[in-house]
Parts: sequence; structure tokens; C-alpha cells
Amino acid sequence: MSKMRITPALKPRLADVLYGQLLEQIMAGVLAPGDQLPTENAICDAFQVSRPVVREALMRLQADGLVESRRGSGTYLLHAPSPNISRFLESADFAGYLKAFEVRLAIEPVAARYAAQRRSADDLVRIKSLAQQLREAIASGQKGQKLDIAFHRAIALATGNEAFALQLDALSVELAGFMTTSLGLTGLGSSLRKEIVAQEHQQIIDAIELGDGDLAAIYMQFHLSQARRRITDVTRQP
Repeated sequence: MSKMRITPALKPRLADVLYGQLLEQIMAGVLAPGDQLPTENAICDAFQVSRPVVREALMRLQADGLVESRRGSGTYLLHAPSPNISRFLESADFAGYLKAFEVRLAIEPVAARYAAQRRSADDLVRIKSLAQQLREAIASGQKGQKLDIAFHRAIALATGNEAFALQLDALSVELAGFMTTSLGLTGLGSSLRKEIVAQEHQQIIDAIELGDGDLAAIYMQFHLSQARRRITDVTRQP
């Protein structure tokens, strides 16, 4: 028994719980873009939490681009996820995917920069092959999340620094969930949406092939930002 290591269960933070519940209400369509959220006092009373907790939850929603705060007026819903999103994930998981996505935004543009500077010929062949396989999978109605993960991981490996790939591996659950949702929505979308996703990948590949690190980082940042917007904003669902 003395050799056993037991880690205490982490108690969820109130701000995280409230954030998740507000997000669940938004995803359920309780509010439409342009609608005003309840006041801080009303949320405090409804959820029996303090104002600092409410403010932290609202700030996270704002950081996700879902709400905006108007001074002297209140907080308004700016964007709402597609109602189809519930076909691919539980609302309780959505917040975790977005939190993990912040880490991707910090890691992957840097990885793309180094990949452009250090990639080998074999690295480039693999990256191109995975992108083509993913494009074909999406065109044929498959989700292709494993190919999408492999594409991003191949870029991380092309840096010559395995720490980048290990960071992505640490986010494997969230990465798979996000990509399943993102590609699932893409599969429901128009042929234009599918082409846009393919073009974003191609821009990254072209920059890596050219050896332009700055451009590769910019295109990766753009691709990730667009992927996030396509999930969090129903108006970006062509």
C-alpha cells in the first residue's frame, strides 16, 4: 500500500463550471446573435456565485469570440456555434476543446516556421501526401480526422524537434475531438467550404516548400484561426 500513489481529484473551479453552463445555453439556442445576456447580478443570483466568478466566465466567452461587452450597456452574444455541432460533441466537451486550441495557436505556427527552415525532402513528401489523402477523404464524404491529425503532426516532426510533436500528442484527445467536429461540419457544408479548407492546407505546404518560415507561420496561424471561427460562428457555415 505504501508504494501506491493516489492523486487527489481536482475540484472543478466555479468559473469553469459557470462558463460551461453558459456555453451550453448558447449552444442550445437559448440566445441568438445580437441578444443581450443576463446582467452580472442576474447571473450571480441564478447560479449562486460571486461577481468575480461571473466576470471570469464572461471574459472567457469573450476571449472565445462568442460575446462582446459594451460599456454601459451589457454583454451581447456575438457569435453562436452551428446547431449541427451537437451531432459531433457534447456541449460539456466544447469548452475543453477551445482551451486546448489556445495551446495549438501558441505551438503550431512556431512549428510551421521551423518546419519551413529545417524540413527534409522526405518530410515534404509526407506532408504533401497526407494533405492529398485528407482532401480525397473529405471529398468522398469521410471525416478524415486521423489524416488531419497526421498532417499537423508531420509538420511538427519536420521541425527536427520532437518536442513539438510531443506537445500535440499531449493534446491528442482534445485534438481528435476538435478535428472530428470541425471536419464533421465541413462534411455537412458546401463544396466551397471543403475547397477553402484544402486551400488553407496548401498555403501552409507551399510556404514550407519555399523555405519561408515567416510565411509558413502566418498561414498556419490563419488556418487555425479560421478553423476555430468555423466552429464557433454559425454564419461561417457555407
